Amino acid sequence: MAVTTFAAIDIGSYETSMKIFEFSKKKGFTELNDVRYSLELRGVYSSGKLESAMVDDICEILIDFQKMMKEFGVTEYRACATSAFRELKNQIMIVEQIFQRTGIRVEVLSNAEQHFLGYKSIAAIETGFKKMIQKGTAILDVGGGSLQVSLFDKDALVTTQSLKIGSLRIRERLKELEKQNTHFDQLVEEFIRNDLTAFQRLYLKDRDIKNVILMGDLLTDTIFRGDLEDHIITREEFNSRYENTVYKNEETLAEELGMDQEYAALVIPTMVICKNFMDIFNAESMWVPGVSLLEGLAYDFGEKRGYIKSVHNFENDILVASRNIAKRYSSGKNHIHGTTNLALTIFDSMKKVHGMGSRERLLLQIAVQLHDCGKYISLGDVAECSYRIIMATEIIGLSTEERQIIASAVRYNTTEFVYYAEQKREGFGLNKEQYLLAAKLTAILRLANAMDRSHYQKVEGLRAVLKDRELQLIIDSSRDISLELGLLKDKVKFFEEVFGIRLVLRRKRKM
Repeated sequence: MAVTTFAAIDIGSYETSMKIFEFSKKKGFTELNDVRYSLELRGVYSSGKLESAMVDDICEILIDFQKMMKEFGVTEYRACATSAFRELKNQIMIVEQIFQRTGIRVEVLSNAEQHFLGYKSIAAIETGFKKMIQKGTAILDVGGGSLQVSLFDKDALVTTQSLKIGSLRIRERLKELEKQNTHFDQLVEEFIRNDLTAFQRLYLKDRDIKNVILMGDLLTDTIFRGDLEDHIITREEFNSRYENTVYKNEETLAEELGMDQEYAALVIPTMVICKNFMDIFNAESMWVPGVSLLEGLAYDFGEKRGYIKSVHNFENDILVASRNIAKRYSSGKNHIHGTTNLALTIFDSMKKVHGMGSRERLLLQIAVQLHDCGKYISLGDVAECSYRIIMATEIIGLSTEERQIIASAVRYNTTEFVYYAEQKREGFGLNKEQYLLAAKLTAILRLANAMDRSHYQKVEGLRAVLKDRELQLIIDSSRDISLELGLLKDKVKFFEEVFGIRLVLRRKRKM
């Protein structure tokens, strides 16, 4: 039985950790080793810089990890950094230093990527996850720098939002005030109140949240350690533990919990955040599975390599999140649906030509979903406003680079395409590979959008036939599509330029 040994590494805000997993097609994945080093990346959220001594500490830890990986016969690894590294002004320099000194390439995850992987770690416990999200459920992922809240209803992701109220960030901001105040929990509550109120007003209308899933292992390793057989705690039990925790100072907590004082100092902000969300949700219980980003990295690796077949459709979650963004900006539902079908028909017919795969197909669908969102702000500058909205909106599961590719395709859907040398001068930041992908998505989006320019969904059927270097688009419609055919001719030249094939438009009259 072929097995693969994989290491997942997380350079977090308050600890650097690694888990080693063994993968096989028969068993999926099992954990072989778990090692953690407490290392608080102090001052990052206030200064945007990492002290050289901390870089030294990270390198020493990673060198230790390398030795362990060799002992376990690790063949592949993925090392990720999260919010603390995202805040660094000199992120590229620090990542390069670490690589030169350790040989480990660190990937800095976007917020959306980080929390999507965290969400996958919960899905790894498939039975409990599937059962729980049938009812209104919220996932709270409390990190050092940020908090991600994801809402589910009937197995569908309704929305996911990031708030900059992570436990370490709160502690850094309130550290001086804490010395002057005996009720640190009240300070934290007041500090986060505005964010919570805004979230409640914008996203909890008519939402009935029964369950809360808490991501991460901070509380399971401290407050709830050793007494959670089913990993579920009722609201009454949580409130009781809350009252017994938040009035203690960090010295007392550290002594009681047998841990470093700096680590214990993160418990109270985390408890206050959870308590306030339990209250605004009026949730009945909290599931604390004790999983972290490391399990998510392992799950993602296993899924991509075919060791794991998930019963949950993660791609659909990304599409639903995008659809909800489009809905927020009042995009036309029927137009989006019709244009999506047209775009995917063109995409699927050209697989031998365009060289794109399932991930690029997903990006095309998202581009279609969001191509009109800028109308919410300005009818006169839709393309630019759409671009700005997409770049300012985190979409769960997408990297910053993927979001920029989508935003660029949407921008050039209705504006003149900017060629590579020019876009580099203008500072758009796409590399050659990303630029080519944006060009391909733009060409397809332009065609599909033009076919429904009137937003009446006149095209009742589209058949795309690729033969040699010619793509025939056979349009089926019983209505007058003079406008659509006229506008399509303007898009043909760019399409042929991008793909290097001849495009032929044919009309099949429907009786």
